[in-house]
Amino acid sequence: MAAIDEGIVRDYFEQNGFLVRQPRKYQVQARRKTSAEEVDLLVFNPAWQHGTRKPDFFLFSNELPFIQKAVVSVKGWHTGVFTPTMLKSSPEIFGFLAEKVLKNVTSFFPASAPGEGDLTKILVLPSLPTAEPFRSQSIALLKEHGVDAIISFRSMLLDLIDKIEVNQNYTKSDTLQVMRLMKNYDLLKGTQLDMFPERASGPARRAKG
Repeated sequence: MAAIDEGIVRDYFEQNGFLVRQPRKYQVQARRKTSAEEVDLLVFNPAWQHGTRKPDFFLFSNELPFIQKAVVSVKGWHTGVFTPTMLKSSPEIFGFLAEKVLKNVTSFFPASAPGEGDLTKILVLPSLPTAEPFRSQSIALLKEHGVDAIISFRSMLLDLIDKIEVNQNYTKSDTLQVMRLMKNYDLLKGTQLDMFPERASGPARRAKG
């Protein structure tokens, strides 16, 4: 399942013009991860321009141009909501933010020059609470631990579905190929009609996180 989750994230960034590197190809289970194993993906935006602002905390595709380089941690716990209680009781969520991990990450990117963008620390998760004060508390905890931005699987999948062209054969990506086939046979039509109005409304879409 981890490979599928990371594949979705990889396709999302690549479809939005990023170069993506996966530092490791194996899953760590029976022991603690080393600092080099805490990172799921590293992304670099060759189209990033000097002088741009920092991205918003809630990332959507229109915020990606403001990211030059980022370390990405993927938490595909799709049946869970990242509540304050979960965040406090699951320190492994923040393993990729440890100082030794971030120090190791810098070696994967070119040496920074004056005026270049900072390393953005991105957490990919299923969802945050919708009710207050739990939503605000979760956001505060994420920021306190050093998370710069979050992306939900829902927003990534919507973006990918939107970009998929049924007349293209995505043989190099199983994820995109399955989406293409489902879109071609109208199996995603109901989902799109239900979800896409949210995409058209900036404030409403951003509020979902």
